[in-house]
Amino acid sequence: MDFSRRRFLAETAIASAAAGGLSAVPAEAFAQGAAVPTPWGARPSPRQVKWHKRGMYSFIHFAMNTFTDKEWGYGDEKPEWFNPTDFDPDQIVAAAKAAGMTGIILTAKHHDGFCLWQTQTTEHSIRNSPYKQGKGDIVAELGEATRRAGLDYGLYLSPWDRNRADYGTPDYITYYRAQLTELCTRYGKLFEVWFDGANGGDGYYGGAREARKIDAPKYYNWPSIVELVHRLQPDACTFDPLGADIRWVGNENGVAGDPCWPTMPNRPYEQDLGNAGLRGGELWWPAETDVSIRPGWFYHADEDSKVKSPERLIQLFDESVGRGTNLNLNLPPDRRGRIADQDVKILKSFGDALRASFAKDLAKGSVAHASAERGAAFAAARVLDGRDDTYWSSPDADHTPTLTLDLAPGTRFDLVRVKEFLPLGVRVTRFAIEAEIGGVWQRLAEKECIGAQRIIRLPEKIAPRRVRLVVLDAPACPAITEFALFAAVAPVPVPAIVSSDPTVLDTTKWKVVSASAAGAEVLLDNDAATIWRQSAPMPGKPAQVTLDLGSDVELAGFSLTPGRQVDSQAVPPKGYRAEVSQDGTRWSEVAQGEFSNIAYALSTQRIAFAAPVATRYLRLTFAETAIDAPKLAIAGVGGFSAKR
Repeated sequence: MDFSRRRFLAETAIASAAAGGLSAVPAEAFAQGAAVPTPWGARPSPRQVKWHKRGMYSFIHFAMNTFTDKEWGYGDEKPEWFNPTDFDPDQIVAAAKAAGMTGIILTAKHHDGFCLWQTQTTEHSIRNSPYKQGKGDIVAELGEATRRAGLDYGLYLSPWDRNRADYGTPDYITYYRAQLTELCTRYGKLFEVWFDGANGGDGYYGGAREARKIDAPKYYNWPSIVELVHRLQPDACTFDPLGADIRWVGNENGVAGDPCWPTMPNRPYEQDLGNAGLRGGELWWPAETDVSIRPGWFYHADEDSKVKSPERLIQLFDESVGRGTNLNLNLPPDRRGRIADQDVKILKSFGDALRASFAKDLAKGSVAHASAERGAAFAAARVLDGRDDTYWSSPDADHTPTLTLDLAPGTRFDLVRVKEFLPLGVRVTRFAIEAEIGGVWQRLAEKECIGAQRIIRLPEKIAPRRVRLVVLDAPACPAITEFALFAAVAPVPVPAIVSSDPTVLDTTKWKVVSASAAGAEVLLDNDAATIWRQSAPMPGKPAQVTLDLGSDVELAGFSLTPGRQVDSQAVPPKGYRAEVSQDGTRWSEVAQGEFSNIAYALSTQRIAFAAPVATRYLRLTFAETAIDAPKLAIAGVGGFSAKR
């Protein structure tokens, strides 16, 4: 079903900016009779302008999967399994705030259909759990803590429900809209409502235990869903389907395209286009970059060693916020209902480094001048005044001017931040940052797209006499609201741990004895971003890896983590054969079978043996890929002993 989102159209630049909550015309311009630049291309709506200023916020995936050690629940879970022992919403919010997050988005209902609020729509909810004798309300409790901390609140409601018998029928849409109405009317102001793209497949479905396929755009009638949210929550941005306010960046790795345009064509998009956007697209449909601090979206004790380091989070910041998108960083609470201690340490180190890095704009105190100015109200100095409603601009005919800062002596920096005045559209196509060092101008970086903000990190600190922004290509005169300089502060390192669960084995002591393709060592590096790839297995030629566990262990099972990157060319294995050996010569099979939903959920698989076995070696064999693809891809392998 085709749908054209109501585009933000304005007859004048003043009306356009006023709708966005900003003035396109500095107050001084009225008195001076300055001409305002004509808006160019698509422009953001008021709620989109607010959204762009958020920078970073946190996903909180906490639900039934936390207690079943799954990523996608089947829908047949019992409500009594949900029982956090020490749910502390203030601790969760404090961890997010320490990292510099501006908001929280909670998974109110994931694909298994279990609801974390006192809903009247279903019995498959927290009302029938042991938590607070069925009187608890995670949605309310976390929302109250979020607002106590001065952060904004958002909610995720999975459109797919593997528990409901009526999923796939019109009755389910009535049910879904009723749930959405409850969430949008009971829990205060929301800044974002998140709709997951996973829709339709196998599930419990009230006991049917079958696969159901839907045509998502037609089935959900997304325009009506988006309109419902906007009617009940006017400031809440909706996530992803055509007609929503923001789009998916196209991966779950936290990496936006370079460039990543906030504009898109008025049609459903493929992942690569979602990652990069389209220069001059008719819709303002900016990207949100989502990633988990762990390999999975839900907490798993065997991922305690795989929490992203502060240094990695800084890199993700550069590759998301630094490219004009917002970063939605997932923080999964553990079974207590708290953010794990290791994650808290890392988040604080990350947040402290960012706060220290951006605490002082070193461009303040410099003298700004430009090759051309539109008038005093649009002078070069506007980029230094710290306001988001003023900007430097050149005359209409001058599309490629240069803005120069004469710096105070001794100014040392390695971070450059540039922002455009969004109510007038994305005007700069390509630009360069240059510095005068030793009397010679040197080009530090050349990029496409400024947009909401562009952060450029230099390899080392420099102390030039002058620095300049050179507009190389633009369809209209620029409107630059900030040109700032900062000195980066490195995060305090946080030592890695094995796991809070003593049954999780330390893979740093393991070694690859042999493998069917080179590079299998990355399977043991505790980094889900490094992938072992090889040609797809064929009959008589399986993929295989043999591991030395370092010493004799009581092995109760193994885990396998696929790459989180959606890649049609390299996919996880369909099934497995696990063998063990004491001497590396004589082998015994201990398990074989298929991985559950691995190609689509891309989640860690935890395979328990029928009984623990004493072994020194583990051999895993993969006969075919989960779906047809030229390559097989695996990110990691682990193991666990029996619980004592």
